[in-house]
Amino acid sequence: MAEPKTKYDRQLRIWGELGQSALENASICLLNCSPTGSEALKNLVLGGIGSITIVDGSKVEIGDLGNNFMVDAKSVGQSKAKTVCGFLQEINDAVKANFVEENPDTLISTDPSFFSQFTLVIATQLVEDSMVKLDKICREANVLLVLARSYGLTGFVRICVKEHTVIESKPDHSLDDLRLNNPWPELKRYVESIDLNVEEPAAHKHIPYVVILVKVAEEWAQTHSSNLPSTREEKNEFKDLVKSKMASTDEDNYKEAIVAAFKVFAPRGISQEIQDIIHDSCAEVGSNSSDFWVMVAALKEFISNEGDGEPPLEGSMPDMISSTEHYINLQKLYHSKAEADFLSMEQRVKSILVKVGQDPSSIPKPTIKSFCKNARKLKVCRYRTIEDEFKNPSATELHKYLADEDYSSAIGFYILLRAVDRFAATYKKFPGQFDGSTDDDESQLKTIALSLLSEMGCDGYVLKEELYSEMCRFGAAEIHVVTAFIGGVASQEVIKLITKQFVPMLGTFIFNGIDHKSQSLKL
Repeated sequence: MAEPKTKYDRQLRIWGELGQSALENASICLLNCSPTGSEALKNLVLGGIGSITIVDGSKVEIGDLGNNFMVDAKSVGQSKAKTVCGFLQEINDAVKANFVEENPDTLISTDPSFFSQFTLVIATQLVEDSMVKLDKICREANVLLVLARSYGLTGFVRICVKEHTVIESKPDHSLDDLRLNNPWPELKRYVESIDLNVEEPAAHKHIPYVVILVKVAEEWAQTHSSNLPSTREEKNEFKDLVKSKMASTDEDNYKEAIVAAFKVFAPRGISQEIQDIIHDSCAEVGSNSSDFWVMVAALKEFISNEGDGEPPLEGSMPDMISSTEHYINLQKLYHSKAEADFLSMEQRVKSILVKVGQDPSSIPKPTIKSFCKNARKLKVCRYRTIEDEFKNPSATELHKYLADEDYSSAIGFYILLRAVDRFAATYKKFPGQFDGSTDDDESQLKTIALSLLSEMGCDGYVLKEELYSEMCRFGAAEIHVVTAFIGGVASQEVIKLITKQFVPMLGTFIFNGIDHKSQSLKL
């Protein structure tokens, strides 16, 4: 068997050893190993999840051979959970695989404590009533829940968690933490020690842009009441001021400084999002507070005291044109400031832990270090209960989506995916599920959808006519290409939740295979 480090080499570059370790310690429960569930679980098994348990009471039928790659002709008539479990075990024997031959709906109603043993539950192809019950069970047991469903050419994915906090949010774009707009005393002193008017051309060409911009920003502030450029005109003037310091036209370090000038224009201090986090009621910590909120409480104190309005410095520097000596000196400055900020944060974390009656060393150093490094990128995601969303959807958002042509199909499918469950509860089949004309099914589905809209406070709104006939044409089928996509999205969200890296999606993700559109509805 391949060593884990080589076996998972490519993904280790994305979420690192800590992320991989979180996956390998996680236990996942899948409800219904239909194509949607099987595809989601296959991705996680290949990624090296710790253990899986499949819950499905059905047998493999001939129809399953057309849309589920994890069953074969030999398994027709046998337990579907056992067959899929055996297949998944084959593709990664390091994963512990179990199965339970039981109908998930029955298990949800009769044995809710069953779910508390898992890290996360992936529930696929459940009807509304079961989703609502399972959401309550998982929240009470503090078990993560991801719902997924494929239905013809549409489908959805929805995360159900009370609260999910992320330290390593890994945004696609973030501003280097260089403090060009608010240099600390040691950086200021170092910059002051360097002469921009040095006559030696080679030395002038190798002054790093950090030094150039801090110097020019200081010069600018002196003539602008200590303010930095804010309007477009001022920003252009500032760039011209940088340009005026060039001794010749081929000085790439100055060109770099002009390109990086926007880093000086960034507002000082912390973003509104981080303001909201440090002033969240959970930042008033107690004996039951999580590590994340204890560190947020320490961050709040740090910003008000030694941070002087700023979070801890990240400490890394991008590449730039510079003499080796300047670059190494700057690197040392950034590193020692980041280390000093980390030590201050560590002390604050320890004293808060003592204050709330917890072990002062219960939060490991690497965790505090990672928190300091990512203090400007923290995320807190909270999700409404399914029941609350279904009973009291946000009227403003709902009306906005219904009135917006761009969202009309997504909100239409969202409502119709609920309407088909009501249809099935009344007529004991899904619309268009059996051969024959679908005209009656269409009109009955439309009646149910209109009454649902009315319940949601949307009288007078109508859904696109063609959506009713499409839903009946789907006949509740799971089409493999759609299930592979929905399963892929669901497994990606599972990895985000378990590794606590990247930001999981908010709202309900709706896939529209007719128009090839994916949209998220926050209701």
